[in-house]
Amino acid sequence: MLQFLLALLFTLTTTLANVEKTIFLAPTPSPLSSSSNITPDLSDLGLDLLSPENTILRTTLNASFPSPASPEGTESWFLLEGLNPGQRYEVRVCWLATQPTSFMLSTYPLDAIIDEPSLLASISHFSSARLASVDGNNPKDIVPQVSNSHHAPRRSLRRTQSRDSDSVLFLRIHAAADYFTNEQGLMENVPPVIADVILDPFLGNVFPKSLVPTACWGLLVVVAAIGIARWVVKEFGRVILQGIGNESAAGSTEKKGQ
Repeated sequence: MLQFLLALLFTLTTTLANVEKTIFLAPTPSPLSSSSNITPDLSDLGLDLLSPENTILRTTLNASFPSPASPEGTESWFLLEGLNPGQRYEVRVCWLATQPTSFMLSTYPLDAIIDEPSLLASISHFSSARLASVDGNNPKDIVPQVSNSHHAPRRSLRRTQSRDSDSVLFLRIHAAADYFTNEQGLMENVPPVIADVILDPFLGNVFPKSLVPTACWGLLVVVAAIGIARWVVKEFGRVILQGIGNESAAGSTEKKGQ
């Protein structure tokens, strides 16, 4: 049983080595900054969506080696919608161990995007490259470092129906290659990273919902281990008492024989 628990712990540690995450509270919906007259239609950006109804997105993310122009690697943008204001969420990126990559995740409310020129320029550049990549009439207009296969939509890019009380966040993921090889081609052209982007709500703002089955399984293992340990102790005690009783009986028999 101890060996099994150690093996399970090793497996969990190995899995965590290929996960990067960020935890945040969904903001309360607020009107756009009064200094801005922009009323954006977020569906026009063509970003991949994550919501409580669509929590998992399998995609490929462009990566690059850190450089003075991009010290954190290549960035990709996503839209988190339908969030419950005040609820804690976690966004995870899970990727293959065969593609060593360093990820950094950050979230921004709509107001921050509009009020910060650098963020607005970044998301506009990414959106333009994404929309160009799905335009069959302009395949040459794709920006190589930004476009990748997750730009091609696997479902409608339109937003789902959401309530006015729902909050929206933008998710930015930086991907930086984290390897060295003698193969010149891989050093010059970093291949896209296959990854799952997962939105995970917290139950009671304490525990990630996706970990509930794992927690239940772990609880069953602990209960079973305690039961087995008690049985082993009981049997061990019984064997010891039985041995003591046999020795006492043997001693009594010898005395009678004398």
